[in-house]
Amino acid sequence: MHHELAGRLPLVAILRGLEPDRAVEVAEALIEAGFDILEVPLNSPEPLRSIGSIADALGERALVGAGTVLTTQQVDALNDVGARLVVSPNCNPAVIERTASHGMVSLPGVLTPTEMFTALGAGASGLKIFPAELFSPGAVKAVKAVLPPAAPVYVVGGINAGNMREYLNAGAAGFGMGSALFKPGKPTSEIARDAAAIVAAYRAAAV
Repeated sequence: MHHELAGRLPLVAILRGLEPDRAVEVAEALIEAGFDILEVPLNSPEPLRSIGSIADALGERALVGAGTVLTTQQVDALNDVGARLVVSPNCNPAVIERTASHGMVSLPGVLTPTEMFTALGAGASGLKIFPAELFSPGAVKAVKAVLPPAAPVYVVGGINAGNMREYLNAGAAGFGMGSALFKPGKPTSEIARDAAAIVAAYRAAAV
């Protein structure tokens, strides 16, 4: 496991559509609620501005980076603004290798065993199973039997309080939470409330 993932609450806040003028305020509310891995997808408005602001203000308190990272040029731009986390929806060895070369955390999106081993071979810090709607807890258990034990598997897509325990029991390390947590225009007080509820559900499921 990448040292920057070790010891963190294994919940990734996926902030798709986050606006730069709200970025630090929203990130602070999430960190207060217990999240400490924050991902701003690059198909958000001015994502590098938001990521840079959050990294500057809160980079000591959370692992901050981007999602929907598809090119090596994007990895370089993220490194330049202080991002430490690169999340992709796909398994692109060039993107994973570039991320690792900067010492950043790489969580590529995978669905098949072939993609999982390809990603780890390229230097991925962990794996993001996406979309989880296509991948049952039983499937997680099956791939965990053959994957290196140290490789953390995060499950993203359709995760809620009701299915967390099943995925954790199957060997998942943690989860990415998107629309259940954040949508553009959602008041910060509601984000904070929902974030606290998700953290509480995770802690209850992880017992």
